[in-house]
Amino acid sequence: MPAHPKSSGPTSNARMLAVYGKGGMGKSFFTTNLVSKLALLGNRVMQLGCDPKHDSCNALFGGVSLPTLGDVWRNFKEAGREDALQARDVIFKTKVMDQATVYGCEIGGPEVGRGCGGRGITFGFDTLEKFGLSQWALDFVVMDFLGDVVCGGFATPLSRSLAEEVIILCGNDRQSLYAANNIASAAKYFASMGGRTRLIGLIVNRDDGSGVAARFAERINLPVLASIPLDRTVRELADACRLALSEPRFDAIFDSLARQIITRTTPTVAMDNVHPLEYKEFLSVFGAEEPDFVPDGASIDELMGGRRSRQVPTLELGLMAQGSIAEQSDQDPVTHRVVGRVRRDLGMYVTEANRDPKKGLTLTVDGHTTICFGDESDLDSKLAILAALQKSGDPYRYVDLRRPASPLYR
Repeated sequence: MPAHPKSSGPTSNARMLAVYGKGGMGKSFFTTNLVSKLALLGNRVMQLGCDPKHDSCNALFGGVSLPTLGDVWRNFKEAGREDALQARDVIFKTKVMDQATVYGCEIGGPEVGRGCGGRGITFGFDTLEKFGLSQWALDFVVMDFLGDVVCGGFATPLSRSLAEEVIILCGNDRQSLYAANNIASAAKYFASMGGRTRLIGLIVNRDDGSGVAARFAERINLPVLASIPLDRTVRELADACRLALSEPRFDAIFDSLARQIITRTTPTVAMDNVHPLEYKEFLSVFGAEEPDFVPDGASIDELMGGRRSRQVPTLELGLMAQGSIAEQSDQDPVTHRVVGRVRRDLGMYVTEANRDPKKGLTLTVDGHTTICFGDESDLDSKLAILAALQKSGDPYRYVDLRRPASPLYR
């Protein structure tokens, strides 16, 4: 199989591609075949499974379920040897069609019911960065993500601009396109906050020829990069953990797409021109419309089925403010003011706000940067320092503003 012409030797900074889409739509099938085709065309590629189910790389490795980064790290930690963890313990290699070497890693997550999967993803990326991910001699890292952008951890490639490009996988059904619309909204939001990640288009998987996804793509202003037809033989290959590239028609689809990605000749997408749909607009893609009424509410007496109910306590729910998961109405006034100023004045996305007995107010911004404010004094000066850091372009992960006259960042 001829390799695509490329520069001699691998690059030091891999292109980072993220594949998002509704769960069960075939993201792992798509990612594995794309990774394999990229490798067969002469590239050094790693597939990164970013789903607690940790089944992204199964077909890539012929059915082997890889040990996850999270599980391996926990085993090392229980043995008191977490500092001895090495890349080879969590990153594995195999041959595609006995021709090209590919690398695979499953980040995994916490044990079922015992933790936040999003935090597991964030921890996994931080660990890979400690191993020098950005310096590895890879051409591509293709990340296979959980079905939808459900929390900050799973949005890591978007919020931290870790992914250069995002591909959204969908079908012609309403649920997968609803997820695609949400993903596009998240990508557009982070781009408006200064993020560098861009959408490159949709892949229609299991295409039944109805054209619904194409109508949606036109409305949202994203190109359809490829349509992968519904095919029983290929489904059986995928179920048996084998590549679809063994079927000439499907090999041609992935070959064309991979070459466009390699040469950066996919259609140009300007994030300002991507228009995620409001709910009413979304329904119109399917020829449906939302009824113009609010359903009747159910009373406690109805819910109790006529039985005498005990006194039901009134719940005070803190509503999340748009644009920041940390800006909640039940915060203390000082935290609320600081978080609001950081978001409005600097466009920073606050993902966590805590009060430390020694450091005072500490914010986590954009999922990875820690800013120690201390108290509310000299807030204007502290925000000015952050604005200057933004304009300087200097990378930083920690900023201490407790003494504005002598700020610290690293």
